[in-house]
Amino acid sequence: MLMDRRNLLSADQLRAARSLLNWSRVRLGAKANLSEMTISDFENGVRKPRPNNIAAMRQAFEDAGIVFTVEGTPSLAHPESDSGLATDNRMWRRRQRKA
Repeated sequence: MLMDRRNLLSADQLRAARSLLNWSRVRLGAKANLSEMTISDFENGVRKPRPNNIAAMRQAFEDAGIVFTVEGTPSLAHPESDSGLATDNRMWRRRQRKA
């Protein structure tokens, strides 16, 4: 029986992927349409989110260029360049401050 990798994400992978993208929990929540509390509880081992929430977080990371290797380690798809991520992050922060 094959595992559905879309529902596979550990708390360590989540923290590592957020770190690679320099994303806050709020930013990930906005991208995955989840609450900051859901993300915090998962990272801190309080509870494991439902499979659809895990899939949403993983999809948000993958949409931003994160690749999860066979070993499960997240990495940027193109580490030799920032792929516009730094600019995207700065623009997102400016929009958040204005709101």
